[in-house]
Amino acid sequence: MTAPFVVPGPAGVAVRDRLRVSETDAAVLREVGMFVGSLASRDLAVRSRQALAHDAASWAVRKRELTGCSTARWAGSITKATHDQWALARRGQLAEMAWLRGQITQIEARLARPLGVKANRGEELARGYGSRAEWHAKSRRLHALKDRLALLERDWAVGRVRVVRGGRRLAHLRHHLDEAGLDEQGWRERWQAARMFLAADGESGKRFGNETIRITDTGQVSLKLPAALAHLANAPHGRYVLDARVAFEHRGQEWLDRITANRAVAYRVHYDAVRGRWYVTASWRRAAVPLLPLPAALAQGVVAVDMNDDHLAAWHLDVHGNPLGGPRHFSYDLSGSAAHRDAQIRHALTRLLHYTRRSGAAAIAIENLDFTDGRSRERHGRNKRFRRMICRFPTGRLKKRLVSMAAEQNLAIVAVDPAYTSRWGAQHWQQPLTSPTRRTSRHDAAAVAIGRRALGHSIRRRTAPPPHDQRDRVGHRTVQARPAAQRREGTRLSIPGPRSRVVPPGCGVDADDQHAQHRSGHAAEHGFWQQDSLPLSL
Repeated sequence: MTAPFVVPGPAGVAVRDRLRVSETDAAVLREVGMFVGSLASRDLAVRSRQALAHDAASWAVRKRELTGCSTARWAGSITKATHDQWALARRGQLAEMAWLRGQITQIEARLARPLGVKANRGEELARGYGSRAEWHAKSRRLHALKDRLALLERDWAVGRVRVVRGGRRLAHLRHHLDEAGLDEQGWRERWQAARMFLAADGESGKRFGNETIRITDTGQVSLKLPAALAHLANAPHGRYVLDARVAFEHRGQEWLDRITANRAVAYRVHYDAVRGRWYVTASWRRAAVPLLPLPAALAQGVVAVDMNDDHLAAWHLDVHGNPLGGPRHFSYDLSGSAAHRDAQIRHALTRLLHYTRRSGAAAIAIENLDFTDGRSRERHGRNKRFRRMICRFPTGRLKKRLVSMAAEQNLAIVAVDPAYTSRWGAQHWQQPLTSPTRRTSRHDAAAVAIGRRALGHSIRRRTAPPPHDQRDRVGHRTVQARPAAQRREGTRLSIPGPRSRVVPPGCGVDADDQHAQHRSGHAAEHGFWQQDSLPLSL
């Protein structure tokens, strides 16, 4: 198992505010966004054709070509976004190839097994398929996955990527308008909004940290227009000033401190076609905060959290691994739109952070979960309900949100290995923590197991020694294993022998044998004091 570790804090910050623009401002923003978006599409096509032959000289050539019809800063933002999108597509290819290889390996292992054979954990053999029809369907799927892998490997070797500006999902939706409940005009509006480009990187030392999209300390928003759209300017130096004002409520003071000191702030203006609203997002990098050592983070105990499909189960533990108080549940609903799910997660995490502050702990322990393998149909077979639950469980987003929000509260996040926390927690803690007035669930017991693992203790609990007058009729106690002991997280094996601390294990197995008694003529007698028989001649 991997050792617990403190999760590093966020490296960047992003805040968003609504732009209540007029019709004139909206028309100008739409025209500028579509024009710069066309330049971005052209640059992405050029970069994709270069593939692996790209170098710094070709980058400079592309930037000079874009500067002629826009500005140098617009060209820099476009080329940087192009490189990020190309690199993201390459990482996606690498991840998909790894997933395909894993799927092919699992299917081949199951195809090689007889039908209906169960898995053998000791020999690490996969289970066989349930029927001949399923075996045939999986063999066809195996050939399809191999063809996909071969195509990806060829693209990876030559550096070919397949990207769609605006999103492949939205492009695919164009051919299924009836299923989405859209008409062509509504889809076209979303498509144009997704392909607009109104983003500018910040630059330290410049006025208010950005020359292309500038937001002053009073909230005034202005844009540096491209050379081809200079006739739309309503301010000196080819700038257009919007009527709308910006006031960032969240982290507003931190943003104001940065722009006052002329430090770099990147801005992105985008249009939500579904709601018909304009938004501006400000982002900047934060200074790296040194990680708090693990012993210092756990000096005041820990709040352990077990993440589930519909709630967070939390329990406060002291430094010795003992649960304090009772368990707490923070529920959320993952149905509905993505915005609703995100709001539910943020609300649950906010309540969790408030509970942690009230408890006095300085750290939150979570599982280092990764459901990449668990989403495979080969791993869980026909259990579609379980796979659907795993797929909709926002593991990555929940962890990122928790790390970002905990950093603002000066709370450390400790990640632990998730192996067998639910099983061993229910085995060792669910029943002892259940009382007539408190019902302990399996998730609450898993939270205790997570907290004890973060604190460096074993999951097995320490029980009181047997009474002195009842050594032979009380059960064998479970002792506390040392952190360095191997297999200390597992179930304690049954040791043959007496259940008493006085007699060592294994010494009382022959208690009913008469040879073990101290009688003359038996093997238990010691030779040096055994009496010899008298001679008959005396």
